[in-house]
Amino acid sequence: MTRCFVVALMTVGLAPSAQAAPVVGRASVIDGDTLDIRGQRFRLQGVDTPESAQLCQDAAGKDYRCGQKAANALADKIGTGTVSCEPIESDRYGRTVAVCRLGGLDLNGWLVEQGHSMAYRRYSTAYVTQEDAARSAKRGIWAGTFTPPWDWRKGERTGPEGQIGGMPEPAPSGCAIKGNINRKGERIYHLPGSRDYGRTTVSQEAGDRMFCSETEALAAGWRPRHN
Repeated sequence: MTRCFVVALMTVGLAPSAQAAPVVGRASVIDGDTLDIRGQRFRLQGVDTPESAQLCQDAAGKDYRCGQKAANALADKIGTGTVSCEPIESDRYGRTVAVCRLGGLDLNGWLVEQGHSMAYRRYSTAYVTQEDAARSAKRGIWAGTFTPPWDWRKGERTGPEGQIGGMPEPAPSGCAIKGNINRKGERIYHLPGSRDYGRTTVSQEAGDRMFCSETEALAAGWRPRHN
């Protein structure tokens, strides 16, 4: 009797934990692959969308803010509808990774299928089919040239031939000021043409960001690099 009781306890201990209940409500779009429902943020599982400051090139070779376009498209799709996000896990940044749906529509897959996002194969192959369809139809980012967002965050950019280049400086007329958090936790911005600008990378996951003007950077609490 005692032995059976111990085995039963071991069996319960090995059972997988119950999946968290879906969070349902009106959703705000934080960026192309992040939603907020009543103060809780969800990183869409299995997809990676261009960053807010990222530039892509359309079929005519003209630059446009593809990350911003993706966020706007997602916001328009959701509208005033009710979204349900099913938590899967927490990532290393403490965000809740989830599959989010608008009614019966998988929003993660919709973003990829429309060419606004890429399948994040490093973490999931759930949306590879949707990516293949978008690429074949030349929808969204696939109509022109772009840098995969995971490479863009490392500082790589799409060169003039549509190839991944070194780290050319963005046009000064755009949001080209790089805000970087150094190892000491200091928030420092770098202007195009400054000594360390070319080798400074911007990772939004690490808290870095781009600025359109020095006034904007200073107002956000960042300081200029001391040359």
